[in-house]
Amino acid sequence: MSGPVDRSCNRTRDWVSEAIRLVEADANRSADTHLHPFPLPPEWGVDVYLKDESVHPTGSLKHRLARSLFLYALANGWIVEGTTVVEASSGSTAISEAYFARLIGVPFITVVPRKTSPEKIALIERYGGQCHFVDHGAAIYAEAQRLAEETRGHYMDQFTYAERATDWRGNNNIAESIFQQLELERYPVPEWVVMGAGTGGTSATIGRYVRYRRHCTRLAVVDPENSAFFPGWVTGASDYGTGMPSRIEGIGRPRMEPSFVPSVIDLMIPVPDAASVAAARHLHDVTGRWAGGSTGTNMWGVWQLVARMRAEGVRGSIVTLICDGGERYRHSYYDDAWVEAQGMQLGPYRKTIESFLDGSEWIPPDLG
Repeated sequence: MSGPVDRSCNRTRDWVSEAIRLVEADANRSADTHLHPFPLPPEWGVDVYLKDESVHPTGSLKHRLARSLFLYALANGWIVEGTTVVEASSGSTAISEAYFARLIGVPFITVVPRKTSPEKIALIERYGGQCHFVDHGAAIYAEAQRLAEETRGHYMDQFTYAERATDWRGNNNIAESIFQQLELERYPVPEWVVMGAGTGGTSATIGRYVRYRRHCTRLAVVDPENSAFFPGWVTGASDYGTGMPSRIEGIGRPRMEPSFVPSVIDLMIPVPDAASVAAARHLHDVTGRWAGGSTGTNMWGVWQLVARMRAEGVRGSIVTLICDGGERYRHSYYDDAWVEAQGMQLGPYRKTIESFLDGSEWIPPDLG
């Protein structure tokens, strides 16, 4: 029988150590993202803040997730020198993972729906990633697993590991960052944080954090058409699936993802796709900030909660995210021809938002 083998210092561990240093150095070079106030009449007693995640090096909230996923996989020994990293993504996570894969020098392949915006595809390829297309969004999971097995690589599987890769107790996660940035505001502990589900990782982080820190903040998750999260949350069916694609990239999912933690969510709000697009465009018109459709979904939920707080005489703050920049969607959400081809009627939703901000009641359009 051979003696013990000491693997504490070898080429593999040295490579992993250097890869972790590179990923953490990227974080160390990065400043925190800004928290922008949205202009509202101060006498309303409600302050709205937008945490701008579009300013990360890869342009979206998914930069935080990708960093956490890479550190998690490296620390678990799943990625070593030469490992091909494979992901299933609607685009933004793949952009960020391609960035980190190039940073540590490993190949990256992402499985994406064929309808993913051309701007996102270009960014994935700019960072050295390879795109593998499928016709139906629900096929990305099995195809990513197949490719990982074929290449003897690692399937990153953001939809399973997002909720566990981030330390929800603190360690400069997005929840801790939000509360630190609000410390000097007139309502430093928000009444609500509003966000879409996506992988479920960010909502899980915030929902757990506010409980851990004993804050009274409530978490509202907004969900677009055809997404499984809202009906799954309402019915309590953890295996709920629609099998249908979402037109709001990044948050609408055809199934309840493993990283989604429904028990930390206080309220879910279904949002029509036309409302998401109208709200994103309205945000740009008022603030000059370009944002994607998922941010528009957030904003539609925000305005409903502002109306609810005003009606109930509650003063306080609401925080949501600018998930990514609108420049990725010039050929979709900001293209009138695309919107018309989708059969979306933006006008009634714009009227609802504008009338409400002019002092009228919140009256969502009834389009039958």
